[in-house]
Amino acid sequence: MGVNLSGLTEPRTAELSELEGKSVAVDAYNTIYQFLSIIRQPDGSPLCDRTGRVTSHLSGILYRTSNLIAQGIEPSFVFDGPPHDLKRAVLAERKERREKAAVEWEYAVEEGDLKKAFSKAQQTSRMTSEIRESSKELISYLGLPIINAPSDGEAQAAYMCSKGDVWASASQDFDSILFGTRTLIRNMTITGRRKVPGKDQYKDVRTEIVDSQGFLDMLGVTREQLVDMCILIGTDFNPGIAGVGPKKSLKLIKDHGGLEGAMRHLGTDIPSYQEVRDIFLNSKYSDDYSTAPSEIRREEAVEMLEGYDFSRERVENALDRIDAARKNNKSKKSQRSLDSWF
Repeated sequence: MGVNLSGLTEPRTAELSELEGKSVAVDAYNTIYQFLSIIRQPDGSPLCDRTGRVTSHLSGILYRTSNLIAQGIEPSFVFDGPPHDLKRAVLAERKERREKAAVEWEYAVEEGDLKKAFSKAQQTSRMTSEIRESSKELISYLGLPIINAPSDGEAQAAYMCSKGDVWASASQDFDSILFGTRTLIRNMTITGRRKVPGKDQYKDVRTEIVDSQGFLDMLGVTREQLVDMCILIGTDFNPGIAGVGPKKSLKLIKDHGGLEGAMRHLGTDIPSYQEVRDIFLNSKYSDDYSTAPSEIRREEAVEMLEGYDFSRERVENALDRIDAARKNNKSKKSQRSLDSWF
C-alpha cells in the first residue's frame, strides 16, 4: 500500500468544511479498498445482498460521496489501468496475505472471537471485476467524472493535480507526493473512530492535508531525492534494503546526494532502480478526461441499488442530498463570482 512516510511528517488535520469549493481527484482503487475494509458486519463479513454479492463498496460510494458533495467538494474518481510489471511481485504477496487472513478469519469466527475475526476480515479485501464495474456504474449514475488511468491511478490523480485541473489528489498513500501531486488529502472519506487492522486498538481518524512542497522543504530534499529515499526503503515496485527506514534513508540521501552515492556507501545495489525512478518521475498519463460533474441519473441509480437490496427511501434521500448540495454549491459559486466584480 505504498511507502509509509508518516514518521517524517505531521500532516495538518482539517475539517471537510475547509475543502468547500475544492475539486479533488480520488484514487478510486485506494478508496474502494477502504470501503471494503471498513464497512463490514460485526464478525467481519462484508455487507452483501440476498444473493451474496458484496455491497460494502456501493454503500461507501453512495453515502460517503454524498457527504463530500454536501461539504462542497467535487470528486473525480481515477481508476487504475494495467499494473506495471515491477508491481506484480507486490500484488502476488498481497494476494498471499489475503488468503492467509481469510483462513484465520474463518477460525476466529468458529471460535466466536469477533474482535479477531473483524481484524482478520479487514485484511481480506480484494478488487474483483464485479466490484470494479459496479463501482464505475454507480459513480457514473451519480454524475461524477470517471478517469481511466493508463497504469497507476495514483499517478494519474497526481498528474491532474500538478496541472491545476484539481486542487488536490486524495489517497491514503504518500506515493502521491512521489508522483508529483501539489496537495495530498488523506482520510477524506473515512473519518471517525476506526479499528487498527491487525491490532486490538482504535484510533481517531481525521482528514489530513499535506502540502507537497512544504513537506519537501521541511525534509530539505527535492522530489527526485525523495523518490531515491523511498527506493532505499522499498516501494510497490522494488523491495528496498533491509534495515533502511524513512529516517535512515533521509540521512543517506542527504549525506550522499542521491541513490547511487547511498548504494556505494552501503556496498549494495538495487536492481532496476532507474526504472523505478522513471515510474514515479516519468509515468504514463492521460489528458483524455474531464472533471466536470453531470446530472444524476436518478432512475438508473435507484434501480441499480434496489437490485442490490438497498432501501429505495434511503437511496432517494442520499440523491436528494446530492442534488440540494449541488444547487447550493452552484449558488455560492455564482455569488462569489458576482462579489469579485465589486
